[in-house]
Amino acid sequence: MPTTVTILIALLTFMVGTFAGFAYRREAFEKKIGRTEDYAKELLEDAQRKAEDIKKETILTAKEEVLRLKTDLDKEIHDRRSEQQRSERRIAQREETLDKKLDNLETREERLNQKSEEIQKNLDEAEKLKAAQEKELERIAGITGEEATRMIVDRVQRDAYREAASMVREIEQKAKEEGDKKARNIVALAIQKCASDHVAESTVGVINLPNDDMKGRIIGREGRNIRALEAATGVDLIIDDTPEAIIVSAFDPVRREVARLAVEKLLADGRIHPARIEEMVEKAQREVDDEMKAAGEQAIFETGQHNLHPELVKVLGRLKYRTSYGQNVLNHSIEVSHLAGLMAAELGADVQLAKRAGLLHDLGKAIDREQEGTHVSLGADIARRYRESPGVVHAILAHHNDVEPETVEAVLVQAADAISAARPGARKESIENYIKRLTKLEEIANSFNGVEKSFAIQSGREVRIMVKPEDVNDEGARLIAKEVARRIENEMEYPGQVRVNVIREMRTVEVAK
Repeated sequence: MPTTVTILIALLTFMVGTFAGFAYRREAFEKKIGRTEDYAKELLEDAQRKAEDIKKETILTAKEEVLRLKTDLDKEIHDRRSEQQRSERRIAQREETLDKKLDNLETREERLNQKSEEIQKNLDEAEKLKAAQEKELERIAGITGEEATRMIVDRVQRDAYREAASMVREIEQKAKEEGDKKARNIVALAIQKCASDHVAESTVGVINLPNDDMKGRIIGREGRNIRALEAATGVDLIIDDTPEAIIVSAFDPVRREVARLAVEKLLADGRIHPARIEEMVEKAQREVDDEMKAAGEQAIFETGQHNLHPELVKVLGRLKYRTSYGQNVLNHSIEVSHLAGLMAAELGADVQLAKRAGLLHDLGKAIDREQEGTHVSLGADIARRYRESPGVVHAILAHHNDVEPETVEAVLVQAADAISAARPGARKESIENYIKRLTKLEEIANSFNGVEKSFAIQSGREVRIMVKPEDVNDEGARLIAKEVARRIENEMEYPGQVRVNVIREMRTVEVAK
């Protein structure tokens, strides 16, 4: 029993304590809530006061900014109005000035109209006076105005022609002197640096024999050996009374060389019969082909030209056995290459292009006896086929004026070709062609009116023309020289240049009695 009471008392005490604690905590919590509400009210009131202050400050700032903008706008409007007023004043002044000028122009126009009417009246009177004077002059002179005009025009033309001819003569003389001097220096320097030898070749060759008995062996029984030789080589073998020698005659130097080598091999071998002849001719042909290839390579080496197509080298080597007027074409091409390169160096042109074009300029002569066409066109075709540059092809086409030269290098190749061909001893020609050229030069010169006589001198490199002084004046002599030179260029073919020298000599003779 006591235990139960104790428990009940303890339980009651706990419940009372709990209730008392809960009441205390509720009272404390309510007090805390009250303090929080007061603090929140204070914060709200403080925020409201600050918002009111910020609002007042913002409104004040906005009013100040509006006032400032209004002030600036008023100032700008005032300035623009002032500028507009000044512009209006200037426009008004200009309009006033233009009105004054317009009035002055109208006044001047009236004056000019009056003067124009007066001038027209004066012109009409002058025309009447002029017509009257012309009629009077025609009556006095006995000729019409048109006839007088023609006489004056003819006189003026003669005077102008004489003065122009004199001026042209002076200009050309001065230019010729300066050009000749410079050209002589360049050509002389180029020739001095390129001193190639020239040996004129002929169309026959001589084969030395160890003894005259070999002539019979070469002829063979009933001439079968010599016929076999001539048939295999395409040459003529001339066996005459010349001791220990036979002559090989052929227009084609390659055939002549093949025949010479074949005969020498037969002589060295000692066995001479048709079968052996054919074998030796084939061997000689191969040797000549090798020599031509080697000659082409040597020419390339001498001129410093590389990267040529192998077929082009072979064609170039064939020129070793090609002659023109007795001049070896390969040696001529090498010399032209050197001369063109030297002159190009002096003039500041493309040296390599000039040398290459000079070396290949006569390439067509290697095949012109086998194909149709001139050596110029054939050479240009070969150069194109093996992809030579357009500058080289053009120089080949232009070196005989088949086309007009358009580059400095083409002109230099043309000049070098003429120098090489015209050098004394470089070429030879038959007496018949030589006489024909001299005769043609004199015929062209004598065909002009006023020419008394003419002479072709210096192996056809100059034609000297004597004119009648009473029929040809100084200007006419100059024109004759130009026309003769032009006709020679158009109608004749010749190596080098031909100088045309017209001489007008005036003599006055009196006899004292």
